[in-house]
Amino acid sequence: MASNKILGIDLGTTNSAFAVMEGGDPEIIVNGEGERTTPSVVAFDDGERLVGKPAKNQAVKNPDETIQSIKRHMGDDDYTVELDGEEYTPEQVSAMILQKIKHDAEEYLGDEIEKAVITVPAYFNDRQRQATKDAGEIAGFEVERIVNEPTAAAMAYGLDDESDQTVLVYDLGGGTFDVSILDLGGGVYEVVATNGDNDLGGDDWDHAIIDYLADEFEDEHGIDLRDDRQALQRLTEAAEEAKIELSSRKETRINLPFIATTDDGPLDLEQKLTRAKFESLTEDLIERTVGPTEQALADADYTKSDIDEVILVGGSTRMPQVQDKVEEMTGQEPKKNVNPDEAVALGAAIQAGVLSGDVDDIVLLDVTPLSLGVEVKGGLFERLIEKNTTIPTEESKIFTTAQDNQTQVQIRVFQGEREIAEENELLGAFALSGIPPAPAGTPQIEVSFNIDENGIVNVEAEDKGSGNKEDITIEGGAGLSDEQIEEMQQEAEQHAEEDEQRRERIEARNEAEASVRRAETLLDENEEEIDDDLRADIEAKIEDVEEVLDDEDATKEDYEEVTETLSEELQEIGKQMYQEQAQQAAGGAAGAGPGGAAGAGPGGAAGPGGAAEQGEEYVDADFEDVDEDE
Repeated sequence: MASNKILGIDLGTTNSAFAVMEGGDPEIIVNGEGERTTPSVVAFDDGERLVGKPAKNQAVKNPDETIQSIKRHMGDDDYTVELDGEEYTPEQVSAMILQKIKHDAEEYLGDEIEKAVITVPAYFNDRQRQATKDAGEIAGFEVERIVNEPTAAAMAYGLDDESDQTVLVYDLGGGTFDVSILDLGGGVYEVVATNGDNDLGGDDWDHAIIDYLADEFEDEHGIDLRDDRQALQRLTEAAEEAKIELSSRKETRINLPFIATTDDGPLDLEQKLTRAKFESLTEDLIERTVGPTEQALADADYTKSDIDEVILVGGSTRMPQVQDKVEEMTGQEPKKNVNPDEAVALGAAIQAGVLSGDVDDIVLLDVTPLSLGVEVKGGLFERLIEKNTTIPTEESKIFTTAQDNQTQVQIRVFQGEREIAEENELLGAFALSGIPPAPAGTPQIEVSFNIDENGIVNVEAEDKGSGNKEDITIEGGAGLSDEQIEEMQQEAEQHAEEDEQRRERIEARNEAEASVRRAETLLDENEEEIDDDLRADIEAKIEDVEEVLDDEDATKEDYEEVTETLSEELQEIGKQMYQEQAQQAAGGAAGAGPGGAAGAGPGGAAGPGGAAEQGEEYVDADFEDVDEDE
């Protein structure tokens, strides 16, 4: 028997959760393994399909047949994975996860579940939203609504609080980052602005640890563990565990016995990782959340003082580094009364309850995250619907022909914020033909955009003279057939990524050059105070940095590694000088004559070249400030 309940699903990058309304409140449903979240992992083991925890548990011994974080590829036409000898699209893999969710929910409720509300990152574009909807339908659901994840979390937070307030939702999940600003009051949830980064999430923090461990191991043993799939999977799991542990501890130790083998026998990986080191490895990642957060505030025309509450969503927000950065940006401590792993699923269940009639007096006003428009003469992007417009919405505009006797126009639909159409995301294209011949600028062609409540786009073009019409619904993932368009998109994304990597490499090189200048200055200014052994060590480290600077193939990581090593060696100058200062102070006090310490001669506490002057030379504000600024 089919239930009239609608399931709320948080389809996550690393973990998923699902909930229903029970007795007027949203309730998380435990999965078949008795847990409240389900790993978003799919595997085949000897022909048997495994989903969730069973798939994750066997990943180390079966990495080639295990797929994780497939959500990062949703809406990507040309991306497939091979499992058990067959090719699968991201939608199909996601559908396997949703099928397990459907089965476990039906077992728990004792009824068939036919309908679902599925959440997506707020910054998902139209193609990714359509792909998510397709995955739900492949799994056997009628997808009633696609809801933005931060919006769902805000609904979970505000269900029992009808006071008027402005809320900032900071959602850092396993693979995506979103920030949304909402006005709440009287059961109305109005999204004012949203922003984000679809390529930033907890997985990236894991990868930072993986690279650090692999680099350290390679330096010691000459073996790159990333080239071995099983070793890499063990590293991946150890990195995630270390990340979680460092949220509650200052230090953790990674022990992976028999991680590699040489002619001399097996090798173990043993590495201590402090929270400070972890945060230094991932500082660039946390900084990437600052821009979208500030942009969302600017788009909403709010300052941080206008925000009443800050809500953290996503398991990655448990990291102290994240909480500190959010407090720094917003000027207030985030709320801790929302479970970051469950809030999105609970909010999806509330929206499902609204649609099924189980929840009254709640109105959700969501927005489209990116501007929508068409390409016009000169390759420019003409917006019809601006970003952060409340949906559902529709807008139309009159265009005309660019040439005499033009009987056909090509409508190319883009989504993004760049002024040049090609630099935005091309969603689709279609032709309107049968336009009566006329001088350029005479025909009137009305282009209409319609965005439904799921954020999915329909575009129609009509020649007002002949009445001819054409339209297109933007399909996600495998639904698109124009391979050339997809190649162009991938090329544009690739170049953007290359530009970002090039910028990061240049910044790392600049920092390496600056560290050499700092070191040489310190050596010159403290020539008499630094002993020969320390000077030799620092000069050797300077040579290491200069060698990397001379290497045209050096990577960002290469620059960062030698810079960090040199910086650590420079700290020894301070230690040595403070020790000398203490010794001299003690000697001066013991040998003081009738004039006491104030009358100390050469080498005394206040004499020329004495410890006070040395201390002043070392504690130079420029040393730390320049480092931070750069």
